[in-house]
Amino acid sequence: MDIGVSRSQIALAVVATFGAVALGTGAGTASATGKVQGQYLAGDFHNHSTCSDGSTSMQKKVKKSMDRNADTPWGLDWFVQAGHGGTGSRNCTLVEDASLATPAYPYLTGDTPFNTSTPPAKSQYDGPRTTWAQSIGAAAIKGNLSGSGATQNMWRWQSIQSYQYPLMEYLSALRGEPLFLGLESVVAGHEHTSMSVITGQMPDAIHNRQLPKTPGYSPLGNADALAKWTYCFDRATSDTSRGNTTTQPGNANTLIGNNWDCSVPGSLNAGNPDWNAAAAKLTGANGNLGHAKTVEALKWMAAFHPKGSYYVPAHLERAGPFNTAGNNGFNVEHLRNFNNAAPMVAFGFESQPGHGASDRRGEYTLRRNNFGSSSAPNRLDSAGGTTFGGTGVYAAQVGGVWDALLGEGRNWWFFASSDWHSRGAFAGDDRRSDNDFWPGEYQRNYTMVRHGGGYGYGDDDRDGGKGKGKGKPMVTPQMIVDGLRSGNNWVDSGQLIDRLAFVACVGNPVKPGRRGDDDDDRGDDGKHGRSERAVRELAIEAARKNTDVDKKGCATMGEKLVVKPGTDVIVAIAIRDPEGKSYSPYSFPNPSLLQIGINQPLDMPVLDHVDVIRGLVTGYRQPGAADYAGAWPDDWVDMANPQQLRPLTTVPAAAKNETAAVIKTFNKSTWSTVPGQREYRVMSFRIPAAKDSQYVRLRGSNLPPSVPYETDAAGNPLSDLWTNTGEISFKTQTGIEFPANSMLRVPCTTVGTYLPDNDMLYTGVGQPKIDGCPNHLPVVNGQRMVGFDVAAWADLWFYSNPIFVEVTGSPVVASVK
Repeated sequence: MDIGVSRSQIALAVVATFGAVALGTGAGTASATGKVQGQYLAGDFHNHSTCSDGSTSMQKKVKKSMDRNADTPWGLDWFVQAGHGGTGSRNCTLVEDASLATPAYPYLTGDTPFNTSTPPAKSQYDGPRTTWAQSIGAAAIKGNLSGSGATQNMWRWQSIQSYQYPLMEYLSALRGEPLFLGLESVVAGHEHTSMSVITGQMPDAIHNRQLPKTPGYSPLGNADALAKWTYCFDRATSDTSRGNTTTQPGNANTLIGNNWDCSVPGSLNAGNPDWNAAAAKLTGANGNLGHAKTVEALKWMAAFHPKGSYYVPAHLERAGPFNTAGNNGFNVEHLRNFNNAAPMVAFGFESQPGHGASDRRGEYTLRRNNFGSSSAPNRLDSAGGTTFGGTGVYAAQVGGVWDALLGEGRNWWFFASSDWHSRGAFAGDDRRSDNDFWPGEYQRNYTMVRHGGGYGYGDDDRDGGKGKGKGKPMVTPQMIVDGLRSGNNWVDSGQLIDRLAFVACVGNPVKPGRRGDDDDDRGDDGKHGRSERAVRELAIEAARKNTDVDKKGCATMGEKLVVKPGTDVIVAIAIRDPEGKSYSPYSFPNPSLLQIGINQPLDMPVLDHVDVIRGLVTGYRQPGAADYAGAWPDDWVDMANPQQLRPLTTVPAAAKNETAAVIKTFNKSTWSTVPGQREYRVMSFRIPAAKDSQYVRLRGSNLPPSVPYETDAAGNPLSDLWTNTGEISFKTQTGIEFPANSMLRVPCTTVGTYLPDNDMLYTGVGQPKIDGCPNHLPVVNGQRMVGFDVAAWADLWFYSNPIFVEVTGSPVVASVK
């Protein structure tokens, strides 16, 4: 690639209104329904580099997440570089080796130029582990002093503003790919949230400029708005400098820089007793005061960047219930407060966490927190105790928190992330893991991105046709954020499926003595409704094109279909269960399925069934009402009978929707396939004479009902406790109640011929698949047991966001406009 010549612009950019489905700018022309053409593009918005607590440089993370080759067949379509707020001591813009070098960011070796020790000592560049003090010098680090010596910290606001953003803009221009910066905020009053403010990031002009041939890159855009938010509202940012250069050892006292003021329109600001006048921001960080500060953060985003920001609580069950004296979990009322304060910004949660290969899936665990003394620890569980098929209890439990929010008619969407940090005991390039998966390798958000057409995605090959001939208009950060906000998003783990079309349309009246799917009953424009067959055909065509249905009288994920009372509604689903191998490095049979006599390779998963979940919409719950607030019960996993699912009777009214239930289950005996394209599964049903506002959503799995330690008789996911290897503490005393590996129940029995040692680098390139139980699985009484990454690849799920049906005269469904 000759990066010294002017690059042609990859995108057309035309302002268009997206209507009720999405907002902002897009490419192309809106259709009669108000939609701009788009496709479902896979992405990840929560991951880490060495600028926070990750193990890799930004360059390597982008390459491993976006490339599509033998090394990384899982390359994504869009990517958000995130990382914790607060501080970091390492320079994540330095690359690991020469293979990652570019003219603007070369591989640096040799002595550091800013060694100030006495007597002088030589210090070598150590890739992305090199500290800021060693690579740019302590004098260049801004804000209040944090840390000292070689490990002096840089505040994240400076890292984002001055180092991470320029690099990300350069990589986006160099690679011609949709990249931007986000943050995993350390949340005042709570734990963590995936968020961004995209204002200023990635202007179109970056793709039409000459890129440098020598070190250094001057960005055309900026991440100033994100940097300011980080300074103002991140709990881990105790800096009071207002984003300025302040006194450093040996420097004159100066105030040069941003001079940020964190005031929020309409709020008390300086009139608040928690306002720090010198810092020009609120300082409350714990419990209720912390939550109040976080609500102010959302009000700031809504006031200044309503279309250019998002706020999605991450792994929100992990830290347990909300703690009024600390910074722990999120109860349902906090999610309502966020959505009330900024409905265009706080529109969903990450209830399917990353860390899917760790010793405690998602890093959720029993006895996670200690709010008591050492003699009486009173440890509280992660909400739900653990994950359920890799998903947190708030979304995995039918009728739980997610259904409670949807039952109000709220726009509240489901997302997932990788939360990439490292491979744990393995090198980053190893395909095995006892900690994390690379972004795109296991979990993927498939987001409807309205780019206007011609993007080059939509061919019927497994990888979506990236780079195959059509040319790609540039997908902008705004298009991606608009797609996330729209709720037209579905989540897949382990490449179980790679296409989904989910649509609800006004149905035709069924004439006496005739079936509703007769050809001659079809409406041609939806005016008189459509037959079941017609709606199925719309879904099939959308799935083939990797897009959604754009017809009057129809709605898809994140949208609402408004009908008169008594109207029939037809729901159709088209799914592609791709043939061929997944990205799993393991070719031996799925140990969970072997328990019930099914021999299915881990790298060739098959969709077993699809559940349709429906709940009624009864209207918004009001702050202060008895059904507005309430914590999920602790001890949800009953250790006296830990495999039994708990009834919702113990869940407070605020956190449940008891009208939610599985109303349909489709499998190979009830779905059909498309002639000549047997990978597609098609299913449909009719909701007759709708009289109440409601929603429908989907989930599906490779596991049938009644798989021991995986699913119950109804097909619901059981607790992942049975494949978690980590130890469990006592509840109310010190010490370990359940030692490591004591909960494991699923044996791994396949003896393979290629089982690389744990200390051997296994990249999978030029090497065979691992065809037997790998050496890093734990051994209990001489038997290898399922855990870590094998547990994740064995237990796959997809989740869709809902379609709402609003019946005139019944409670309304919210619509972000």
